[in-house]
Amino acid sequence: MDSAEISSNKENEAVLSQGETLNIEGAKDGNKSGSKDQEEVTTISEGYEVTGSGGIKRPLEEEPMEAVTGPTPKKKRKKKVHGLRTPKNAVMQLNELKPGLAYNIEQESSPAHAPIFLVSVEVNGQIFRGSGRSKKFAKANAAEEALKSFIQFPNAAEAHFALGNFGTTGDFTVDISEAQVGFDVTAVVSTEATEVTAVAEVEAKQPDLHKPKNPLMILNEMRPGLKYNLEAEEGQSHGKLFVMSVEVDGNKYRGQARNKKLAKARAAQAALTAVFNIQPQFVPSARPTNPQGAPRSMVPLALADHIHSLIHNKFTELTSKVDPHFARRKVYAGVVMTHFGDFSKSQVIAVTTGTKCINGEYMSSQGLSINDSHAEIVARRCLMRYLYLQLKLLQSDNPEVSIFEPALPGGFKLREGYDFHLYISTSPCGDARLFSPHENGSEEKAEASFEEKSEDKHPNRKTRGQLRTKIESGEGTIPVKSGPTLQTWDGVLEGSRLLTMSCSDKLLRWNVLGIQGALLSHFIQPVYLSSIIVGSLYHNTHMRRALHMRLVGIENVSLPYALNQPLMSGVSNPEARQPGKAPNVSVNWTMGDTDLEVTNTTTGKLEEGTFSRLCKKALFDNFKELYGKTASIVPPDGAVPTYRVAKTRALQFQATKEEMVKALERAGYGIWIKRPQEQDLFE
Repeated sequence: MDSAEISSNKENEAVLSQGETLNIEGAKDGNKSGSKDQEEVTTISEGYEVTGSGGIKRPLEEEPMEAVTGPTPKKKRKKKVHGLRTPKNAVMQLNELKPGLAYNIEQESSPAHAPIFLVSVEVNGQIFRGSGRSKKFAKANAAEEALKSFIQFPNAAEAHFALGNFGTTGDFTVDISEAQVGFDVTAVVSTEATEVTAVAEVEAKQPDLHKPKNPLMILNEMRPGLKYNLEAEEGQSHGKLFVMSVEVDGNKYRGQARNKKLAKARAAQAALTAVFNIQPQFVPSARPTNPQGAPRSMVPLALADHIHSLIHNKFTELTSKVDPHFARRKVYAGVVMTHFGDFSKSQVIAVTTGTKCINGEYMSSQGLSINDSHAEIVARRCLMRYLYLQLKLLQSDNPEVSIFEPALPGGFKLREGYDFHLYISTSPCGDARLFSPHENGSEEKAEASFEEKSEDKHPNRKTRGQLRTKIESGEGTIPVKSGPTLQTWDGVLEGSRLLTMSCSDKLLRWNVLGIQGALLSHFIQPVYLSSIIVGSLYHNTHMRRALHMRLVGIENVSLPYALNQPLMSGVSNPEARQPGKAPNVSVNWTMGDTDLEVTNTTTGKLEEGTFSRLCKKALFDNFKELYGKTASIVPPDGAVPTYRVAKTRALQFQATKEEMVKALERAGYGIWIKRPQEQDLFE
C-alpha cells in the first residue's frame, strides 16, 4: 500500500470519527475488486452506515435504551392506607346502590325566614320521606330513610360516617344540628325482602370530622347576610375597647372586646343565646353554680346575661350625662331585683363604681365618710338605702306596694317571689380573685384531660381561703397577720395603715348575716342575695370557696339566719380588662335618684366636702325615722341610742356574727379585723 493510499485511509477514519456518514469505494491491498452494484457495508460503533457507493445514507436505528442501560425501573406503588374509606353521605351511598333516583319536593312549610322542606324518593316501589331546614338536608334525610331499609355496613363506624351520624364533640355548636341527625345504628330494621341488623357499638377512636365552629359561623348559618356594626370605640390608643352589634329578628345584640373580631364573636354569641338558646361551651372552672332554690325558673347563663345587660345599659345611660372624668371606671357593680323570675319585671336598684378605700387621715368620728368605696360595697349601701325607703312605704296609705310584709313574731320579711342579684364587672378582690386565668392548673401537661385543665391543683395551699385586707388608698389585698390585730384611732392618724377587709370576705359575711346589716335587723329578717354575677375573671372553684365553702363548718346559727349559697356565674360576653390607673372617684345611683352622686374615694365625701347620701350618718338618719314608729323585731328601748349601741342591740345578728368569726378562726383562715371603735360613737 503506497503512502498516498495510507494517507487517504487516515483522512477517512478521521472524518468518520467526527460522526459523519460516508460511502467509500472498497479497496484492499491496493486492488479494486467487485462490481459497482456491490457494496461493502461497514458498521461504525457510533451508529452510522458506510457504503462503498460513495452515497450518504441515514443513520442506523438506535438500539433500545433497555439494551444499553438495562431494564427500566418500576414505579413505586403507593402504600395502601388501612382504615376507613373517605366518608360518603347518605345521598352518595344510595346513588351507588340505586343510580338515577328522582327526589321530589312535596311540601314547603312556613315561616318564610325558617322554612321546612319535605322531600321524597321512591326506591323499590316504596316511598321514603325526609324533612329539613333546607332542600339539601331534607334530601339527605330521605336518603337515610331509604338506606335503613336494605343497607348493611361492615362496621358501625362506617355506618355512622356514611349516614352523617357523627359523634358529638361536646361543644355547644352541636345543638341538634340537622346535619348530624342520623338513624340509630342500634336499631333492627325489617322488610319483606331482607332483615338486617346494624352493628351496635361504635369504635372508640373515631376521627373528629366536625371541629367546633365559632359563634360567627353558626349565626351566619342560622341567619345568613347579617351585618355587624361598630357602635363605639372607647379608651386610649394603648387600651381600646370596641363595641360591635348585630340585629337579629328586630333585636340588637352587643359584644365588647379589645379587638373587633372578638367583639363580633361575642355579639354573635349573645344573639345565639337569646334567639336560638345555643349556650357557649364552658370549661369546668367557668361553669355556673346553680344550687337548689336560687333563682327561680331561670337558666343560669340567661339570668347572668340579663342582669349584665340591665346594669351595663343603665350605667351607660347615667354616665352619658356627666363629665367624662366621672364616667371613668375600672370596676362597676349594680343590683337588680326580679319578681318570680320574670325578666319583664326586672328593676335596676343600684349602679356604682369604685376601687379604692379612704385614706386613714380622713376618717370621720361623725360617720360622714364612706370608708370603703369598692363598687360592690357601695352597691350594697345603695340597696340598704332602698330597703329603708321600702320600709317607709309601709307607713303610707298604700303599704301593699312595699316589697315587705309583716312577719311573726314581729317586724317584716321580704315578700315571696322577690330576688336580689348582685353584678360585679370583675371577681371581688381577695380570695375569689387569687388565681391565674391563663394557666390551666395542670402543670402544662399536653395530655391533661378537659377537667384537669381547670381544677385547682393546690386546694390546700396556705393562701387558699385566707382572710385578706385591702391596701389603704390603693388596689389589691394582703393576707391578715397570724395574730390579733387591733386598730386604734390615734395609731391610724399617726401613720398606721387603715385595714379594711377584702370584698371576698365581706361577701362571705353577707351570705351568713344578710345584706341588710345590723341596723335594719331591728325591723326586717335577713335578706340574702339570690345570685352573684361576675363580668370577668370568674372561676367556679375559687368563687365557691371564697363566698361559701369557707363557712360550711359554722355552728350555732339559728333561723332566720343560715349559710346562703347563691347562684354564681360568669357571663357569655365577658367584660374587657381596664388597664391604667384607677380613678379617685366613685359614683352611685339608687332607684328614685335623679342623677349620679360622685364621691372622692380618698376622703369618702363629695368633691365639695359635704357628706354622701350613703355614709353612716345618712343611713342612721333613716334608722332614726323608723325607730319606735314601726313594728320591729328588736323592741325599742327609750330614746334613740348612739350608732354603736343601736348596732349592738341587734342581739341575734351580733351572735351570728361572732359565730362566723370563730368559724373562720377555727378553720385557720385568720382573724377578722375590726375598725377603730371611735368611728361608731356618734349620735
